[in-house]
Amino acid sequence: MFETIKSRGIDQILALMQAFRADPRTNKVDLVVGVYKDADGKVPVMRAVKEAERLLIDEETTKTYVGMAGDPEYCGLVPKILLSEGSSALAAGRVVSLQTPGGSGALKVGSDLLNSIKPDQKLWVSTPTWANHVPVATDAGLVTDQYPYFRPSDRGLDFEGMMAHLDQHAVAGDAILLHACCHNPTGVDPNFEQWQSITDFVLDRGLLPFVDCAYQGLGDGMEQDVAGLRHIAERAPEMLIASSFSKNFGIYRERVGAITIIAKDPQQLATTKGAAETVIRSNYSMPPSHGARSVATVLASRDLSDLWSEELDEMRKRIADMRSALKQKLEERQVTRDLSFLTDQKGMFSYTGFGPEQVEGLRADHGIYVAKDGRINVAGLSSENLDVVADGFAAMLR
Repeated sequence: MFETIKSRGIDQILALMQAFRADPRTNKVDLVVGVYKDADGKVPVMRAVKEAERLLIDEETTKTYVGMAGDPEYCGLVPKILLSEGSSALAAGRVVSLQTPGGSGALKVGSDLLNSIKPDQKLWVSTPTWANHVPVATDAGLVTDQYPYFRPSDRGLDFEGMMAHLDQHAVAGDAILLHACCHNPTGVDPNFEQWQSITDFVLDRGLLPFVDCAYQGLGDGMEQDVAGLRHIAERAPEMLIASSFSKNFGIYRERVGAITIIAKDPQQLATTKGAAETVIRSNYSMPPSHGARSVATVLASRDLSDLWSEELDEMRKRIADMRSALKQKLEERQVTRDLSFLTDQKGMFSYTGFGPEQVEGLRADHGIYVAKDGRINVAGLSSENLDVVADGFAAMLR
């Protein structure tokens, strides 16, 4: 029966990774893979995580199952990180978090939950959005539609187009997927006033907000990056949040995420949590322990939490510095186009606006690997490769 399988084709990111590894050039540059890299091009283990893992090894007494909802201490800490300890929804007992295998697992659980409540549920996603959003949603049975988001002319947010399209086409009961911060792949985020308008529209139209929060802390700071998410959460009667600690803790392979549910009241929350646990049971039964215990150990310790915050500040500053440095290098090469998008965009990713021919030219002529849609991982830049990248980008931008 396997001969009836039709290939979906190789994932473009995986294909570029394979091509990069096979490229014999010594000055090649990888700006594709979405992981944080330090100034030496390494994906480091944070010092706070290392210490937490040492403590876990010394103190761990069991390897028994953690249960469908995951580690209780971790699940209690996640809402406070996302919503703050002063959240009115949290105080009212309307919020619960369940541990998932990464942010992708949270998106899958959330999508399956929506489909279990309302088969063929419509989910609005931005154009563009993270490459896995639509496949995860459609495989769960949801119907996806797209709203305008990125404006190529200035590499900014087409907020007017976004709101006009949703006003014309979105109907009560639809769900809308929003990026909390550091939009992947564009790096373009709404400002707080725009978040307020989005919230008003979502409430007036009767939409269910489903917020993907994968990069908290890598834009402007842990608190600033979720200002929009918190504004919606304070006002929305119902909400889903998919979150991840992969990036801000640098624990990609540990797969540490959460699906957070906000319901109208504690009774509906209990019912919805039960439905989510049913989804989890049929997907992966229960999540792994180590990564979540590492996060909980850091967050529960004042010393380790302070150390982690310092390290996260260093990561965020390095990303911002690389944005400014690339902009400066391009200006030195007499690129006359408006380059403000490089420093206006937030987080690890930047949507350069390069088309397929330019992306291919960067790879073939300069050994610079960029996603086919022109997205780059700014954290892949360093003092060692900045001139090579600037030369290649300048050749494409002139």
